[in-house]
Formats: sequence, C-alpha cells, structure tokens
Amino acid sequence: MISHIHGKLVEKNPTDVVIDCNGVGYFLNISLHTYSQIPDQENLKLYTQLLVKEDSHTLYGFSSIAERDMFRLLISVSGIGAGTARTMLSSLTPKQVREGIAKEDVALIQSIKGIGVKTAQRVIIDLKDKVLKIYDIDEVSVSTSNTNKDEALSALEVLGFVKKQAERAVDKIVKAEPDASVETIIKQALKNL
Repeated sequence: MISHIHGKLVEKNPTDVVIDCNGVGYFLNISLHTYSQIPDQENLKLYTQLLVKEDSHTLYGFSSIAERDMFRLLISVSGIGAGTARTMLSSLTPKQVREGIAKEDVALIQSIKGIGVKTAQRVIIDLKDKVLKIYDIDEVSVSTSNTNKDEALSALEVLGFVKKQAERAVDKIVKAEPDASVETIIKQALKNL
C-alpha cells in the first residue's frame, strides 16, 4: 500500500523515526541496522511495510529494499511476528540473516534474543529455498566470509563477468588455496573464465 516515504526527518531514535511528508508526520518503526544507515541530514527516504491488524496499523521503515524484503520473508514464517523480525534485523545485517539461512546456521539464528532452537530451525526450513532462489545463491557458493574472496568477486564483476560464473571460479580457487591474496584469486579466476 505504501511503498516508501520521502520527507524531512523530524525525529530519530534507535527504534523509530518520524518523517514529515507534506505536513503529515509519519511514525515508522525501524531496526538498529536502519538506524545506523540513516544519515544526519534533513531529507530522508525509507522503504516501508504497513502491517494492518484488528487493533492497529503499524508502519515499518527500512534503509534498503533488501532489508524490507528480508523483513517480509521473516514475517511469513509461522511464529515470527513483526517485533521478532525487527529484532533479528537489529541483531544482524540483512546479509548475515540471509547467509545464516542459506548456510543452515541454526546457532547464528538462535543467537538472536527471543529465538529458540525450534523457531530457528523453522526459519531455516521455511526460508532456505526462497533465499537461495531470490538471491540467486548457489549452495556451493555459500561459504564462510572471506574478504579477499569478496574483493576479488567485486573486481571480476567490475570487469564484466557474470556474478554466478565468477563465484564458481573464485570458490574453486579459495577452496584449494584458502589464504590466497586478492591478486592471486583474480589472476587464477581470469585463467578459468
């Protein structure tokens, strides 16, 4: 119903903001991740999700479409309400949540306040296929964070290579040589692409 709100930032708190849009002040609930992304300037645009319940209409604001999409996926899981989803996105970045689900990292999801083992498992079971499909993640490419790998991937993308092919090539190199430098990864990937 309301896709985004663009206006003057009137009030900024770690859990909510008020945006004045043509004389109307919109109260938006936000995550700590969004709070950290909000610049200290007057004009602000947040992507929104309106949740309508019998007794309330609640507006949630997000700094990126990716965060809003992750919020929508999370609230689609039975037992995960808007408050829990917001807590998840406050404790972890949308990318960390996405990777935790893709890697089936129950401990990571369970580390969030208010989420037990069964809820963490349900989140992973319900969302893993959707996350892999929506974000075009290969199960092979779901690996631990490696900054050299990430830098090499972004360099290859800048050079015009397709992300999925570049990831496959880089994953093979990193698997064989986990401590490879960015330059080494790029050089070897260029030979294989």
